[in-house]
Parts: sequence; structure tokens; C-alpha cells
Amino acid sequence: MTIRVFTPETGFVQDMADVLRLFYGGAPIFFNEEGEADLRVEHAVSRQNGRWCDQFTGGPVSVFHLQGADGAGELEQKRLRKRAVKLALYEYCKKLTGVHPPWGSLTGIRPSRLYYEALEEGLDPVRALVDVFDVTEDRARLLDEMHEMQAGVRTPPEGAFDIYIGIPFCKTRCAYCSFSSGEIGDGHLVAPYVQALKREIALSAQIVAEKGLRARALYVGGGTPTAIPHEALEEIIFAAREAFPGAVEQTVEAGRPDTIDRPMLEMLLRAGTTRISVNPQTFNDETLRRIGRAHTARETIAAYQLARAAGFTDINMDLIAALPGETLEDFRRTLETTVSLAPESVTVHALAIKRSSRLHEQMHVQGGGHGLTPASEAEQMTALARRTLAAGGWKPYYLYRQKYMAGNLENVGYARPGMACLYNIGNMEETASVLALGAGAITKWLFDRARRIERAPNVKNIEAYIERVEEMAARKRALIFS
Repeated sequence: MTIRVFTPETGFVQDMADVLRLFYGGAPIFFNEEGEADLRVEHAVSRQNGRWCDQFTGGPVSVFHLQGADGAGELEQKRLRKRAVKLALYEYCKKLTGVHPPWGSLTGIRPSRLYYEALEEGLDPVRALVDVFDVTEDRARLLDEMHEMQAGVRTPPEGAFDIYIGIPFCKTRCAYCSFSSGEIGDGHLVAPYVQALKREIALSAQIVAEKGLRARALYVGGGTPTAIPHEALEEIIFAAREAFPGAVEQTVEAGRPDTIDRPMLEMLLRAGTTRISVNPQTFNDETLRRIGRAHTARETIAAYQLARAAGFTDINMDLIAALPGETLEDFRRTLETTVSLAPESVTVHALAIKRSSRLHEQMHVQGGGHGLTPASEAEQMTALARRTLAAGGWKPYYLYRQKYMAGNLENVGYARPGMACLYNIGNMEETASVLALGAGAITKWLFDRARRIERAPNVKNIEAYIERVEEMAARKRALIFS
């Protein structure tokens, strides 16, 4: 299907494309370009009594939407104008297709931001989301439950920051992966990467020390951190703990069960790790082969049991709903196995097929493999996860969305009460400054007075990072002292 939109509001074409994707997925969208189209949409704008009037017309449907912003400042005018255009196009697409997306007209990755804004304004946030943005009652209540779990831990203490350390290596690359990581191969880049990362850690420690800041949470992700030799990972973690003392939470994504053994687990405990992830994604062996995971479901269970025997008392497991070829019953069996293992937290992802992933190439470019899970079945999977985990005592504690997600759904972290991951909350809610180290890592710094967030990205290429680590540290200094 091809969509062509003709609009005078060229400054909002990306926002309009985001709305169209809620209804038409990855269909090609062209703005103000003539040509053949399955759907041609005309957008006209006028003013009526100080209010904007947006009209979208195409096919058998025409929609008018009125919204005003008299008295608002320039930035607020632009924000409200964008909202008006998106809501008008959303109303048009909903009327044309008869589809009601679960998150209504919201296209951003953090629906909770609007929830908290409504709360600060003294409004009922559930009603605000339902009435203004057409969010379904079920999704609005999900944010309500999440708010309860975040109480008291959503915002770090004054002067605190979190640390992210990226290890961009994996045993094999999963078909759905779009992260800046690569297969470890013969491992020749591991040693120089470790040395470069330790150098960035030392330089960054000087920066936060000069600012008088202290660490709250340390998160080691990837890639798969445990894909590198445990001696190399030990060097990194101990360097970070010495440079940034005092973190009350330390997470390491052990992730792939084919990277977990007793020496690795013993090292992680010795290094002060309080929380690890052992990620099955699915307990269906056929699906694991299909997505490029070089292990079996039985090996995931064995790795989890080994971690328990080693002494870990806080384990997370990641699951993915709507994996290629999986049915609702396949996902139900994965949930049942997960519940029987009883990890402290479970993250349920809705599959997102990014353009840089091998799965996108297979499914959209080459036209082979399995088709996308229907949106209705994907939603049944995430609904089943929520019911199953709620019955077992897990509650939602963070949530975010991505583009190109199955069914326009969401990723939700569930945890036992008192076991929510501080780093995940601070990062996803953007309430914590994050000092990010390693190839592809992005430092995100909060400036409360101006209510703004600034970022300093590291280069993604591993070889370039090793050569330019001093430059990466200089970027952080410029940002944090800006």
C-alpha cells in the first residue's frame, strides 16, 4: 500500500507519518509528491474565531478538527499546533479504518509523561488520557498501576546520577536486533576495547567528582556483557565500582544463557552485582532457531537454575511477544514456564522490527520467512502476559514504546513489589541523568532549571571508539559543564 499526503504544514510531516503508521504500519508514505497511491490524503488549514481548523479529506471520509491556543507563548503555540494536526489526522484515520489503536493518538515512546503532566495539573490522569488522546481505558489503567510501583523511587536524590556501560559484543546476532553490537568472532577487539573503556571510565570519574555528584545505579548492558571472557568483564566492573563508588544497585545483563557458567556467575557476585538478566525471549526451540539464538529453552532453564544456586536473589527474564511464527499458545507456554521459574522481574516486549535488523531484511525486503503476527493476536499475547503476571504477584513498574512495534503495543517491565529496577525507571521516565560509557552509548543529562535534557552520544563503531575515547570523554565534559 502507498500513501500520499498533501499538506501545507511541512514542519509536521514526520509527526503525521507517525500517526499514519499507527494504522498502516510500514506502508510507504510520500508528502506533497504526485504519483500513484492507494490512499490520497488532502490536508487544508484555516482559522476560525482565533482557532485552527484542520480538515483531512480522502476516500469516503472528511474530518474537521478545531483547536485554539490564544494567549500561549511561541513554544507552547508550536506544541499545541503539532498536537492539533496529529489529533485531526488521527480522527481521520480512525474514521477511515475503523481501527482504535490501544494507545489512541499517542505516538511518543513515553506515554507516562502525559500521565504525570496531568497529575501535576491536578487532573485525573486516566480520564485525561482517555478523553483527550483516545487511549483505551485498559492502557490508561496500566499507567495507573505503574505509577503506584514508581512511588518513592521515580526521582533520584539531589546530586545523584546513574551509569550505563555498554559491551557491544554477542555470541551471535539475533535476527530482530538493531543495537550497535556485533558478533564477538575471534575476540581480537575485546582487549583493546576493555582498555579504552577503562580510560573513559577514569576520565568520566574526574568529571563527576569535580561536580560533586554521586552514583545511584550501575547498569552493564550490550550486546551481551557476558559474551566476553569473565576476566575482561571483571576488569571493567571493578574499574567502574572504584571510579563511581556508592551505587545501591548493580545490574549486569547476562542475557544469553550460552554465555553463563559458574566462573562468570561467581565473578559477578564477587564484583558486587545485585541483579542479572537471564533472557529466554521464548521457550520455543523452533523460534529460537528462527531468530538466531544459538541455545535451547532447556539451556535457559539450566542457566537460570545455576544463577539461583550461585546465590543470585534478583533475576530478570525478558520475553518477546509476536515473534515470527509464534502463536498465542506458544506464548502461553513461554509464560507458564517463566511463572514456574519465579524470577523477581519479567520484561514483556512486543516485537519491534527495526530497519537495521536482519529480520526486517528477511520479512520486508526479501519477502521470505514468516509474516508479521496480526495486531489482534499480538494484543492478545500482551494482555495474557498482564493477566498471568498479575495473578502471580508481578506488577508493572516501567513502560515504553518503539516505532514499528507489533500491534502498536508497548514494552512493560513487571516486578515483585520492592524489586523494581531503579536504573530502568530513571532512564525510561527520564528522571535520572545517565552517564553512558562505551561504543554506541548515549549520555543523557538533565537540567532541571530549564526543564531540558541534553545528550552526548559516543561513536557506534568499536574500532572508532577505541581510537577516539578521549574525544568521547571530552563530549561528556562539555555537556555536563554546559
